[in-house]
Amino acid sequence: MRLRLVKRNFFVLLGGLFVVLTLFFSARVLMISDNDISDVSQGNEATQSAEPVKLNFVSLTELTQSIYTANYKQFVHNADKYPGEPELVLVVQVHNRQEYLRLLIRSLEKAAEVHSFLLIFSHDYFSEEINAIVQGITFCKVLQIYFPFSIQLFASEEPFITQTKHHWWWKLHFVWERVHVMQGYSGFVVFLEEDNYIFPDFFHFYKLMIKFRKNTCPDCDMLALGNHNALTDFPRLSNKVLTTGWLSTKHNIGMAMPREVYYKLMGCSNDFCTYDDYNWDWTLQHLSGTCISKPLKVLVTQGSRVLHTGDCGLHQQKNCRPEWAAQKVEEGLQMVKDNLFPQSLVLSGAEAVEHKVHVKNGGWGDVRDHVLCNNYAKRL
Repeated sequence: MRLRLVKRNFFVLLGGLFVVLTLFFSARVLMISDNDISDVSQGNEATQSAEPVKLNFVSLTELTQSIYTANYKQFVHNADKYPGEPELVLVVQVHNRQEYLRLLIRSLEKAAEVHSFLLIFSHDYFSEEINAIVQGITFCKVLQIYFPFSIQLFASEEPFITQTKHHWWWKLHFVWERVHVMQGYSGFVVFLEEDNYIFPDFFHFYKLMIKFRKNTCPDCDMLALGNHNALTDFPRLSNKVLTTGWLSTKHNIGMAMPREVYYKLMGCSNDFCTYDDYNWDWTLQHLSGTCISKPLKVLVTQGSRVLHTGDCGLHQQKNCRPEWAAQKVEEGLQMVKDNLFPQSLVLSGAEAVEHKVHVKNGGWGDVRDHVLCNNYAKRL
């Protein structure tokens, strides 16, 4: 009886691995070899193609091939208009909520010194409408990358992956390891989502935080330019920051990390990819103080520079009212407008930096997800 049970479990595992390998190798055309990268990364200007790649929606095969080509060529929109290295890189994870995305782009356009930004939009849903929205940006450099294991491309195949965590981990590797224009970039990368909205002094405040970290908190691993608190106390908190340990529920909005923290996370790839929680942020909190022995310390703004406008998404998919988001933004702007662009920052508190145990949310127990997730660090 025990032998039959072992055999059955073995064949279940073997079947799962076969499915993942089938998925992985069917998308090998989407991968870039190390030799290819070394060839094309020798000079950013030389690798810039004359025209952006247009996604081909005739068939899944054509769409897949065009995504591979776009990820390989990495056309940077507005590169001629805004030459030189970016002063700040922002990476936006995009699904299919167009109205929220339009609001985010509107806020970016109003941000001070936006011409010095590089915006990287990472897509896991592919449509002509969304591409048109992003490619309509004229106020800074823009790069689009495409998650090659999107459910949209493999809708008829298993595993039906928990896409958000996969996309976040793939995006982290691809941005730091494979994006040509990131070679040599030494600053922080700010991670946003399509339903975020930044305030006009976002970059100004970012620079103040960088200066404050250098002078006052050199052991701060990350920055959090946003929080989920109400804006009622913004006038009092506009120039306040605190230091604390990284927590999923507090510091997953407007999060910024340097390359050194990315390397720490990369060293924990297997722990990230096998931890049974379908949320990337709860998984990151788990790593902080376990695989990463010293818990991640974060410098946090008390007056958020990032609004969360979405009333629906991964956890809430009914009764979505994107028209309310614009009203929320206007109300927020009225509350903060007279207290933006502080001259300096004040430390309001220094909380304990320690590992916080939480109950796993599950949804990530399939070995096929583990194998696919681990492959990103190896090949993507």
